[in-house]
Amino acid sequence: MAKGPVLFDLEKDSKPRPAVSEAPPVPDLTVPAPQGQAMQIAARLAARKPSLLMRLFWALGGALVAALVSIAAWNFVTNLIARYPLLGWAMTVLIAAFLLVLALICLREIAAFGRLARLDGLRHEAGEALAQGDLTAARNVTDHLVSLYKGREDTRWGRDRLAELRGDQLDAQGLLALAEVELLAPLDRAASREVEAAARQVATVTALVPIALADVAAALTSNLRMIRRVAEVYGGRSGFFGSWRLTRAVLSHLVATGAVAVGDDMLEPILGGSLLGKLSRRFGEGLVNGALTARVGVAAIEVCRPLPFAAEKRPKVRTIIKRSLGGLFGQGKES
Repeated sequence: MAKGPVLFDLEKDSKPRPAVSEAPPVPDLTVPAPQGQAMQIAARLAARKPSLLMRLFWALGGALVAALVSIAAWNFVTNLIARYPLLGWAMTVLIAAFLLVLALICLREIAAFGRLARLDGLRHEAGEALAQGDLTAARNVTDHLVSLYKGREDTRWGRDRLAELRGDQLDAQGLLALAEVELLAPLDRAASREVEAAARQVATVTALVPIALADVAAALTSNLRMIRRVAEVYGGRSGFFGSWRLTRAVLSHLVATGAVAVGDDMLEPILGGSLLGKLSRRFGEGLVNGALTARVGVAAIEVCRPLPFAAEKRPKVRTIIKRSLGGLFGQGKES
């Protein structure tokens, strides 16, 4: 082997260098902004109206099952009475008690629908009184409003104030504004707190539970419970079917108006536009789902409130978002 320095001719074997302009583009690794898929899916599921064929299927299926159960129960009881009279009559009493409880549940559901219809009727009467400037109609509305909240201790002070000051109001707008301020303003604050709690719960569950469809179930149940509690705040205590019908009315309105879509400024009270892209995907989804829950809550307040917003301001979604989700970032509540 030769000793000494070795000369390599690099230019002879070198290949042409690629031009910078020919280099492939750098792939975009930006994570798409969260869209609140859990809340959007839950809203569409709750707002979906079953087709006529499906409703007919469930109605006939329910009637068939009820008939089969009734016939089987009748044969069972009559045979038992024939063989063991004492045990047969005991079973008859048990079935009768079950049917009595079932009838009471049905009556409660009917009463729940009546309470919701009463709130809706008051809201329409108040709107007509304001539109026509009818003082007599406004006084009737306030009388019905006082009757609605007569048994509630949390409205006693407001009812007393309304009774004291209503004689000084000489127009429909002033009288209904007085009823709003004295009777409904405390209820508005209580309803807003329910919405804030639900938005915080939905955001937390979505961010921390990675199980598929668990966030959809949590969003749907939390919104059902929130809408029911908002109705209870305004005096519309509803049963299971009443709550479901009310939820469908609220979410159908939101889906129809596109309010379940995520706006660019939805999380602006909490996050800067650049910060949202830096968050984890799951955490961002939780925040968007919580913000969409706040939108549902504000719609529920408008649907359940017995008077339209006139003297009092409609709750702002941005304010509720800041109060409910701002704590996740260590921010204090608004004063």
